[in-house]
Amino acid sequence: MKGLTCFLAWLLLLGAQAFEIPTNGLSEFAEYGDLVELAPGKFQFVPDNGRYQRSLPGESGEEREDVDQLTLYSYKVQSTITSRMANTIIQSKLVNNSPQPQNVVFDVEIPKGAFISNFSMTIDGTTFTSSIKEKTVGRALYSQARAKGKTAGLVRSKALDMENFQTEVNVLPGAKVQFELHYQEVKWRKLGSYEHRLHLKPGRLAKHLEVDVWIIEPQGLRFLHVPDTFEGHFDGVPVVSKGPQKAHVSFKPTVAQQRKCSNCSETAVDGQLVVTYDVNREEKAGELEVFNGYFVHFFAPDNLEPIPKNILFVIDVSGSMWGVKMKQTVEAMKTILDDLRAEDHFSVVDFNHNIRTWRNDLVSASKTQIADAKRYIEKIQPSGGTNINEALLRAIFILNEANNMGLLDPNSVSLIILVSDGDPTVGELKLSKIQKNVKQNIQDNVSLFSLGIGFDVDYDFLKRLSNENRGIAQRIYGNQDTSSQLKKFYNQVSTPLLRNVQFNYPHTSVTDVTQNSFHNYFGGSEIVVAGKFDPDKLKQIQSIITATSANTELVLETLAQMDDLEEFLSKDKHADPDFTKKLWAYLTINQLLAERSLAPTAATKRRITKTILQMSLEHHIVTPLTSMVIENDAGDERMLADSPPQDHSCCAGALYYGEKVPSNGIPSWANAAPTPVVPMRLAGAPVLESTPPPHVMRVENDPHFIIYLPKSQKNICFNIDSEPGKILNLVSDPESGLSVNGQLIGAKKPQAGKLHTYFGTLGLYIRSEDTKIEITTETITLSHGSHTSILSWLDTAHVAYQRVLVSVKKEKTVTVTVNKELSFSVLLHRVWKKHPINVDFLGIYIPPTSKFSPNAHGLIGQFMHEPSVRIFNGRPGRDPKKPEASMEVKGHTLTVTRGLQKDYRTDIVFGTDVPCWFVHNSGKGFIDGHYKDYFVPHLYSFLKRP
Repeated sequence: MKGLTCFLAWLLLLGAQAFEIPTNGLSEFAEYGDLVELAPGKFQFVPDNGRYQRSLPGESGEEREDVDQLTLYSYKVQSTITSRMANTIIQSKLVNNSPQPQNVVFDVEIPKGAFISNFSMTIDGTTFTSSIKEKTVGRALYSQARAKGKTAGLVRSKALDMENFQTEVNVLPGAKVQFELHYQEVKWRKLGSYEHRLHLKPGRLAKHLEVDVWIIEPQGLRFLHVPDTFEGHFDGVPVVSKGPQKAHVSFKPTVAQQRKCSNCSETAVDGQLVVTYDVNREEKAGELEVFNGYFVHFFAPDNLEPIPKNILFVIDVSGSMWGVKMKQTVEAMKTILDDLRAEDHFSVVDFNHNIRTWRNDLVSASKTQIADAKRYIEKIQPSGGTNINEALLRAIFILNEANNMGLLDPNSVSLIILVSDGDPTVGELKLSKIQKNVKQNIQDNVSLFSLGIGFDVDYDFLKRLSNENRGIAQRIYGNQDTSSQLKKFYNQVSTPLLRNVQFNYPHTSVTDVTQNSFHNYFGGSEIVVAGKFDPDKLKQIQSIITATSANTELVLETLAQMDDLEEFLSKDKHADPDFTKKLWAYLTINQLLAERSLAPTAATKRRITKTILQMSLEHHIVTPLTSMVIENDAGDERMLADSPPQDHSCCAGALYYGEKVPSNGIPSWANAAPTPVVPMRLAGAPVLESTPPPHVMRVENDPHFIIYLPKSQKNICFNIDSEPGKILNLVSDPESGLSVNGQLIGAKKPQAGKLHTYFGTLGLYIRSEDTKIEITTETITLSHGSHTSILSWLDTAHVAYQRVLVSVKKEKTVTVTVNKELSFSVLLHRVWKKHPINVDFLGIYIPPTSKFSPNAHGLIGQFMHEPSVRIFNGRPGRDPKKPEASMEVKGHTLTVTRGLQKDYRTDIVFGTDVPCWFVHNSGKGFIDGHYKDYFVPHLYSFLKRP
């Protein structure tokens, strides 16, 4: 990646060893000669476009099809699932047929929470292998020998439950390269089944494309299904073989089947191969599997009557939920309310800076009450701030009062479901204090579940909040389908079948048992407990489970023999003999990480940290305490896979430059990070992402200005029609020493007789810090005194100069923060390079603020001190869809038109509609003077006012 000298990794958990892919005794590239012989003499280098071309069979040499300079010889994926423990290997082999060096990217999507156990690559005979080191040791080794022309890392995907492992290397002409990634994951039962997803992304046609999924379940397979996820393109290609306890899914499309169309050179293999299955459950006591000194206990009874539930829905209706998020939340809530049973009780709390309740107490889920609750939530209008503390305390009060008055069924389960997209902005703001308040007031029989929406929500806080109070948290991103994800989340926790589930293993030889006490068991899920035992002293494991169902107290016993499973596994070459050990390590390390984040004292945290580190090294797992070092045999080239602080679900990897960045260095409206930002030159750190609030001043497209006036809560819009090369002043504040200017570029040619212009370059000058920042559609140039740094839009980086922080997110945004108070966010718009008219351009977003001096000016700066605006006499316009009105501002009466402009922060392609009143004639009468008065001679000039 241009501009980056080290690679970045963002790992949830990475883990131990897995299987090898069979190579049938051949050397790694034994068949590359066969590939070259497929079409001898048919490859030809074309200097004009730098691509190879080859004749298609049956065609003359005059008609040719483009062929990539890189040839994918094989792409193989093998997954083996043994009792819910999945081991997956992805292997890719390529050759560079070009006469020029080529950058080769290995890009793999893996599930969040997977353990990466091994990564290796071979480049023209040189092999790089991986090892796990304590974090400081790994960083020291990396600093001694960085890799040349190679980067790698695990970065966050926009997919809800996936992340990307990416490796990039430079390959010489004729050279061959092989990548191989091993990872492990535990299959969790949700909504009555297990789901195994393999994201297939070869990137091009492969001579050999093979995917194999082997499933070995000693309990027996109840069903197995491979849904069509490729819209019928590979109908009949997946082959399923299923026995009583084993199954094999094979997906091996030929080259012809891989093509998007019969004459296409692009591959249709770009999506997910999904396998869903469930196992037999004949006994309520579950399945106890014992092997090699470890045991795993799977418990998932489904044939029980649901326990009545008391549920409080606590819904964030602050201004940031405005638009699609709120609409989808309302639709999901209507469906969820329909799913309530007659014996359930519920209420709804909605909150912004104020707290409202649909009912002040719990009511039965009758049809009448449900219909009334639906009408209530349909009328919600998002606005205002976020008071999470008071909202949760109100919900807890309602449940506590009902319980204290004896209104709740003693066999019922009480739940609170919090849905929010932001951090607290009103009331109690200290997160630790909110946690303490909730913990002190919530009763032991209440579970708190949290659903965080968007990028700016502090998901780590929600996880702590839920983990402390017998619940779980989940996150969905602003670009996800909020409605379906909310309903899916609710379905996981909406059918309680058992309360107070306790697992006991009455033998002194049984040790290190993972969590064995569970507040509730929900239908469609599964409880998994694991532990260790001494196989010399114990050949069988006894378990006793106690729980409370809807009607009775249960005591369930089971006994498992070690020999039974050993004989079964020995008969299958695909079975993983270490699955019990891996499952125990996975559960234990996850449990310790959760305990570490909640440790009450520093001494307790140090003890837990030491245990996690020891287990991470022993089981070959990258955690927040370890790193994966990838190096060649000589040890003179190394790459580092490093794990960031423990919020595994927020952010991707990033590179830090410059000085220490304060943890609150970026305001929450722009890019708030949930954990303190610590700059490191060699390691990963969180990328700062957010779902921005609706109220900022913005300039987009050719160029459209949208001015938000917070006092009157109105958006006023105008266009500036000028010519390429002109530099417009946006903000000029000589007193604070800050200027923001934009230089216009033109479209490639006029359209309908008009040449559209856009901002192609933006310049920011911070005089007090002697800092100049030039942002173009290609580079970001930072000048601090005599020092200059140049970043590419291909970089993800943070640069700190004293009180100035510049954050670059790859191919998306640049955010400049000055003195933690003034912020400017620049969006990159890419267009198709061969588009006959359009060009790449920039948009800029600035929040209203009182931090500028009273003399601040410019096309945007003059509105930081809001003028008085009155809009009246609304009437039909010339266009029936665009009504007109009169607007009084700055002593003028203007005719304005109601219309829509675009905000591209959450949807860079289509944008989000922003209603506004449009001022004609380049803002005449709304801006001071004429728009030409805002021309400045240089990119860093201040505006000279008359």
